[in-house]
Amino acid sequence: MVKISKRLMKVQESPTLSTSNKVNQLKSKGYDIISLTVGEPDFQTPKHISNAAIEAIKQDKTNHYVATSGILPLRQAIIDYHKLHDGVTYELNQVIVTTGAKDALYGVFQTIIDPGDEVLIPAPYWVSYTEQVELAGGVNIIIDSSLENNFKATVEDLESKRTEKTTALILNSPNNPTGSIYSRAELETIGNWAVENDILIISDEIYYNLCYNGHEAVSVASLSEPIKNQTIVINGVSKSYAMTGWRIGYAMGNETIIKKMTQFASHSANPAAVSQYAALAALTGKQEVVDDMRRIFEKRLNHFYPLLESVPGFKMIKPQGAFYVFVNAKEAATRTGFSDVSDFSLALIEEAKVAVVSGDGFGFPDFIRISYTLDEETLTEAVNRIKSFIISKS
Repeated sequence: MVKISKRLMKVQESPTLSTSNKVNQLKSKGYDIISLTVGEPDFQTPKHISNAAIEAIKQDKTNHYVATSGILPLRQAIIDYHKLHDGVTYELNQVIVTTGAKDALYGVFQTIIDPGDEVLIPAPYWVSYTEQVELAGGVNIIIDSSLENNFKATVEDLESKRTEKTTALILNSPNNPTGSIYSRAELETIGNWAVENDILIISDEIYYNLCYNGHEAVSVASLSEPIKNQTIVINGVSKSYAMTGWRIGYAMGNETIIKKMTQFASHSANPAAVSQYAALAALTGKQEVVDDMRRIFEKRLNHFYPLLESVPGFKMIKPQGAFYVFVNAKEAATRTGFSDVSDFSLALIEEAKVAVVSGDGFGFPDFIRISYTLDEETLTEAVNRIKSFIISKS
């Protein structure tokens, strides 16, 4: 008999990847599906980054084990980058390079959480937060928000859920799935509250460079020295440099926590050397590529959002960052004869041939997440298909 551990029996497959896999299966059968599901830029990794990886291979820099915490030049480049952009200073022993930002988050939770420890998670939240907290034995304490308040948690919201078991707070700005960005003032208020109550902030800043229409994201660690000391920053190169396949993320923060994360990684895995040299080139090379991609996403958002507003039964706010629109589709589902949005989103795939992600996994079952990482012509066609489907079913 095959035995599966109780903790893994509780884990659900990532709904974003599950939907993406379904789309790929349908595409393999010849179906014309427009996929607005996965959080991945449609750009290719810039050539100077790929060429740096090739050169590292040619110079035999990638043939052997490297330091668990990451190659020294990359950790130094991470430090230099954030000193330049955020005005914060870290030491080498306060940085660990990981196999993607997801791995950095997993390592943090495994390091700081004991069974029963509570983690505050503002909803909507990225689908893996809750699963990773549970895998570490922690308890998810969900903080509700609404479209009307731009999906942001306040100190009052957090304080109402704080207990003696509260260990950490997850912040994600710009947010996946909503695209909302916390202002400097909002983050300072939350940061000071966390310091006062000795609650560790885990700040997921992976969409940090992708802000639009005059909006800017602020790194929590840049607000003050006490807040920085109370924060573990999670970031990486996947989104900003179109490097999702290279799997490089990192964490910065308290020396003791980073040291234990490194010890944990020494018994699991650390990133491939070749990917680290690619990331080194990304952070130290020309940064125009980041802003070029950002401008394209901004243009797509400004084209796509008014089209989505015209869809019957869709309600939303305009995102400020990342590359998703989070849509209340409850009315659209009701119009088309579906009792819940999950069934509606499935019908969009099967009948409208447009794939979106149901909001269940993000903690908001009446919503769908729509990614705008495709070209404007394809985005327009996707909206036309959705509108035709809703009108035909109404």
